[in-house]
Amino acid sequence: MASRREQLESLIQDSPDDTFLLYGLAMEYVKEGETEEGLARLKDVTEKDPDYQAAYFQIGQLLADEGEIDEAQDWLTRGVDAAKRTGNIHAAEEMQTFLDSL
Repeated sequence: MASRREQLESLIQDSPDDTFLLYGLAMEYVKEGETEEGLARLKDVTEKDPDYQAAYFQIGQLLADEGEIDEAQDWLTRGVDAAKRTGNIHAAEEMQTFLDSL
């Protein structure tokens, strides 16, 4: 049986611009301990869809965990902006709270 990552990679071959699938694959890399690859793929998600708020939040958390506070703050600020732009006040507040804690 194929792993979750393999399944996502197969689905992405058919839908290479599906940001939901791309986000899921990025999170699988993170889950498997491949943080750098996961981060790169999360950043790709935000390039394809600048309003994909969950990607900004995950990037911010991962960078903060790595001690990259300035970069984490930058990504979280972008995420707050994206959330506000799309009217997702809950996501904006959640990211702002995390940002304020750094």
